[in-house]
Amino acid sequence: MGLQERSSDDSSASIEYVTSRMTGGDEKKNMVEVVGEEPPENTLKQGMKMRHIQLIALGGAIGTGLFVGSGAALATCGAGALLLSYIVLSVVVWFIMNILSEMAAFLPVPGVGAQQFMNDYLDPSFGFALGYNYYYCFAILVAAEVVAAALIIQYWTTSVNIAVWISILLLVILILNLCPVRIYGEAEFYFASIKLVTITGLIILGVVLFFGGGPNHDRLGFRYWKDGNAFKQHLVKGDTGRFLAFWTAIIKAGYSFITSPELIVACSAEVQAPRKAIPRCANQFVYRLAFFYILGSLIIGVIANSNSERLTSGEHTAFASPFVLGIQSAGIPVLNHIINAVILTSAASAGNAFMYASSRTLFSLSKKGLAPKIFSTVNSWGVPYYCVALSFAIACLSYLNVSESSLTVFTWLTNITTISGFIAWIVVGFTYLRWRKAIVFRGLEDRVPYKTRFQPYGTYFVIVFIFLLTLTNGYAVFFDFKIADFLAAYITFPVVLALYAGHRIYSIYWLGRTRWLTPYEEIDFSKLEMIEYQETQYPVRVPKNWVEKIWFAIF
Repeated sequence: MGLQERSSDDSSASIEYVTSRMTGGDEKKNMVEVVGEEPPENTLKQGMKMRHIQLIALGGAIGTGLFVGSGAALATCGAGALLLSYIVLSVVVWFIMNILSEMAAFLPVPGVGAQQFMNDYLDPSFGFALGYNYYYCFAILVAAEVVAAALIIQYWTTSVNIAVWISILLLVILILNLCPVRIYGEAEFYFASIKLVTITGLIILGVVLFFGGGPNHDRLGFRYWKDGNAFKQHLVKGDTGRFLAFWTAIIKAGYSFITSPELIVACSAEVQAPRKAIPRCANQFVYRLAFFYILGSLIIGVIANSNSERLTSGEHTAFASPFVLGIQSAGIPVLNHIINAVILTSAASAGNAFMYASSRTLFSLSKKGLAPKIFSTVNSWGVPYYCVALSFAIACLSYLNVSESSLTVFTWLTNITTISGFIAWIVVGFTYLRWRKAIVFRGLEDRVPYKTRFQPYGTYFVIVFIFLLTLTNGYAVFFDFKIADFLAAYITFPVVLALYAGHRIYSIYWLGRTRWLTPYEEIDFSKLEMIEYQETQYPVRVPKNWVEKIWFAIF
């Protein structure tokens, strides 16, 4: 088979190439000869390591949602509601991460992503609709993070037009995503490392302030949880109002968590030894995410007064960060500027990760024939540069900030992406249930390399809980109706339905596909044997000393 023929194949062209060389004679020998060869030029390259995808996923997850967006939830809902919301969503994300990791570790082919599972295990119409849902969700998240980053810069100066900062941030993100994936992975690794070290330091600082170790020796304890401030009354009075505060906190916290599990799966095509790396990264990612978010939200409630006007002021600057507010209230000099700078790198890092995810999502759609073929083109570095260019164009929505309030634009973008992420998680749950049945139907249970606990009951919980969140995502708008807020909360519903219906009609009348779901016997697991063999060719990491043991345990 020539290179031309291989270039027109699907997203697993490199695997098909290896298979095509296994003809006649000593099959094992032929397999060994070609495993180490470079993949075809139109495929993604495995240039990332385990530590890269761990930090990319955490870098995307721990962004402005925790550092800045949590301020609005604290002011509206109270410290206790904020903490409980992060605990609840950490459990949900744990199940979602398990669901995706099981499927990705089983068959980690190039171009893989949550939307590809939907395409393969449900139906191409689901893959089409949810693939584009994921795509514009990731792309709009880039815009949301850039808006937040530009807003943070205004903490130091408002004399420069915000369009300048938006342009610089977008340019940096574009350049990093046009670099070879190894360079991108290294850059994101260090960006995310700074962020994680900082949040760890803030947690320690919160403990110190809790016991009165600040410059003013004012012991905070749970002072800001008293007098009904732990669970505020939201929209209505009494216990109903407190429950609505808790539910609103979960909805607002959703922005901090959505698409974070998908970032690990999106990297699976470009990581070495994916069947080993994905389960390990998934386990460490969930525990770290829960640690940083749960403790981080607890510290926010300890050091920041939820009644502070600066959380909801009209300035819309980084004063809206409860961490910066708490540091200033404690009378600690200079540190507020340092933390603000880290929050800026945090926003840029998250935007960088989402740009990566959006471009790879579009690449995967193109490889499946669900997007124009031009988007499956990659350069010699394995970068799908047309995908990056279109994602960059959508991210320019951040320029809306020039004519509208930063807070308004940020709220619109976060609402749109939150509901997109919730809808995707519901379909991920149904996809996983069908994948499980297909595995049993084909008798492949013993070849699943990664099995998680509490399944399928955890999936049932996710589907029901997220469905309720999705329906009530914009419930508050009915207390004070504003058309812009209503559209931001619910516009994704008709968009996804229209995408599904359009592809469904096309499938029936042009492709003659009248069935609603792909039959179990037609689900393609043909590449499983080659994937299993390729995994054996990666060297096992064996620590040589105690330093490497610690390093391998962390990364």
